[in-house]
Amino acid sequence: MSGRFRALVVTEATRGSFERSIVDRPMTDLPAGEILIRVLYSSLNYKDALSATGNKGVTKRYPHVPGIDAAGIVEESSTTAFAAGEEVIVTGYELGSNHDGGFAEYVRGPAAWVVRRPAGLTLRECMIYGTAGFTAGLSVRRLLHHGVDPDQGPVLVTGAGGGVGSLAVGILARAGFHVVASTGKKESTGLLVSLGAREVIGREAVTDPTGRALLSGRWAGAVDTIGGPTLDAILRGTKLFGAVAACGNVVSGDLHTSIYPFILRGVSLIGINSAFTPMPLRLQIWSELATSWKPERLEAIVTEVSLSALTPSIDRILQGGIQGRILVNTHAW
Repeated sequence: MSGRFRALVVTEATRGSFERSIVDRPMTDLPAGEILIRVLYSSLNYKDALSATGNKGVTKRYPHVPGIDAAGIVEESSTTAFAAGEEVIVTGYELGSNHDGGFAEYVRGPAAWVVRRPAGLTLRECMIYGTAGFTAGLSVRRLLHHGVDPDQGPVLVTGAGGGVGSLAVGILARAGFHVVASTGKKESTGLLVSLGAREVIGREAVTDPTGRALLSGRWAGAVDTIGGPTLDAILRGTKLFGAVAACGNVVSGDLHTSIYPFILRGVSLIGINSAFTPMPLRLQIWSELATSWKPERLEAIVTEVSLSALTPSIDRILQGGIQGRILVNTHAW
């Protein structure tokens, strides 16, 4: 396909200095792949902001187009797996990290990354979820797999004001759990209650500076987006045979804890890697997100921006200043 398209491109201006700009690019700049997608929506995730600011741990080579999520229409396909005109989504894999991503009017990539739009969701709703929602859904699925049940008591969600956290609150509430939402954003309280949180508590109510090997068992399970001392305190405060899904490191990627929650209470620490989730499980999660887990007020958590207005949101998400989800309309200017 000939022609040109617009994309948000991050370039390394000088060593250690990166610039973002909207660039008009030829279609020949797109990377190889069997599927060409005309992108209608993307979304902003923390990982996107890292890529957009030159984090070489996320993106090795620049210039680069971030955007680990994309939803749109198949424009061209060189495989029988998908046909032109189908509505599809891509989340994770190498999209937006080391493969030009969804902050553009077009993406091209492998057919193995592509998922048909789930029945029950619009393309817009798929990107309100995006990687954040998929990560939240995968976390809930893993907790259920480890035997966490609504009858066992409260489930904690940390960083509940952010994208993963707010969607985890909504999904867990739909699954019948008593959800305790922890956030440092007092302005998020009303939203979290509307999503189904039974209690909203501050960050300080979760952390514990005493260093005691075990705390009183408060949580049947937890979805933690914070890491560091918060995750340590959650593990020490989890009930017998509870489980904690670790899916983020907003505060710290380090974890200093003891073995006692694991050997005295049988607590499970579950690692969540949404980017490379096998396709059969990926399809199951999307099916649940489209049906029984779909929050009633999905639109309430979203702010829509255009590609040209995305840069301030990138800066704010790195500072913890985003509430809910940022939806990127790639064809609005």
